[in-house]
Amino acid sequence: MVKRLSGIIVVKIGGSTFGKHEPSVLDVGDVEDIVELQLRGIPMVIVHGGGKMITEWLTKQAITTHFVRGERVTDRPTLEVVISVLAGLANKEIVTLLNSRGGKTVGISGVDGALLEGKLREKEMGFVGTVTNVNIGILNTLLNSGFIPVIAPLSIHSPGRLDDEPQILNVNGDTVAGEIAASIAAEQLIFLTDVDGIHDKQDNLIPHLSPTEAEELLSSGVASGGMIPKLRACLRALSQSQTASIIGGKTPHALLRVIEGDRIGTTIRND
Repeated sequence: MVKRLSGIIVVKIGGSTFGKHEPSVLDVGDVEDIVELQLRGIPMVIVHGGGKMITEWLTKQAITTHFVRGERVTDRPTLEVVISVLAGLANKEIVTLLNSRGGKTVGISGVDGALLEGKLREKEMGFVGTVTNVNIGILNTLLNSGFIPVIAPLSIHSPGRLDDEPQILNVNGDTVAGEIAASIAAEQLIFLTDVDGIHDKQDNLIPHLSPTEAEELLSSGVASGGMIPKLRACLRALSQSQTASIIGGKTPHALLRVIEGDRIGTTIRND
């Protein structure tokens, strides 16, 4: 049974496009929008990634990165860097930025409060997990106290045997956003990305999609690369939510505009 927390907006910040030494998808306008929406009393949950920052720190540690079907293989040394970057540097940079502009945010990972439970995926991927359960208690506590939770996409893997050790897993941030949005029956899921939305075969922006049309983009191969997990996350959210949007974070005040109904990016809606 889904517990509805009325009017919540889930925002996914594109982890491949922010970082101390990288162009940030979370620009001043986005920060101002988030703080403004919070002042208006709109509850929000933020999920972030950190792909480029992870790669940067793996390079510094002379750890080789391997990818399978576009996803990072996470062995033990890589996992240590992933945890440090996601739950540490990336998370705290975002929290610091928002709080410095007047926001009230708390940075956590999916491990905190056992927010995200997961299981290992394919053996070849190492410590990469998929979400099996979302425990929304900690989200309730933070939202009811007037805070925006800022979530790093890590989950806890509870072992099947008592003599096994619990394990932290690396989880795709887009997937986490979709699972959280569905679990709290969010009003809307919004992806702030480094592209302006979903494009068709002729590279034209698609402003509106139905869930069925979104499924067709996946099955036909028109949606590719990083857009695949985003579309899948949108469809997961739409099992309980009304609207999901993929918008360009570089568009001035994109977040505020899409919430106010402006036609930017791509919106997928349950009609």
